[in-house]
Amino acid sequence: MGQRAGAVVGCVLAVFVLSGCTSARSDLGTPDSACFLALPTAVQAVGPHSRLLGVRLLTPASLRQQAPGLFSELPSEGSSRDRICVLAFAGAFTARSVAKPVGLPSGPVAVVVARSPSNGLIATVIVRRPPLHFGHSHFG
Repeated sequence: MGQRAGAVVGCVLAVFVLSGCTSARSDLGTPDSACFLALPTAVQAVGPHSRLLGVRLLTPASLRQQAPGLFSELPSEGSSRDRICVLAFAGAFTARSVAKPVGLPSGPVAVVVARSPSNGLIATVIVRRPPLHFGHSHFG
C-alpha cells in the first residue's frame, strides 16, 4: 500500500507541475503587452503585406520626449494622461495604401498610433526608419 500511495502522490505532483508549464498566459510579461490587442487595428491600417517591427505602450508625453518628430505628425487630441500604442511595420507604404496617413507621401516604415485600451486608430505615420527602439533587451 505504501508504494502505491507514493506512486499516486508522484503522479498528482507531476500533473500539477506540468499543468503550470502549459497553462495559458494572458500577456508576454512586458509593459507593452496591452498593445498586442491593437494588432488587428494596426494590420487593417497598413494592410497585410507588411512585417511587424515592434510594439510600444507610451503616454503622449513620453512619445513627445522620445520621438518628437513622430509626435509632431500626430493630430492633437486626447489627454496627456492617456496611453497610446505605437506599432511599427516594414514594407512599401504610400499615403493611399494606409489608413489616416500622415508624414511622408511614401516610405519603407509605417508607424501606427492607436489609443489604449480602446485600440482606436489615431494615425498612420509613414517614415524612412523607425523613430523608436522596438527591440527587447536580453540579459544573461
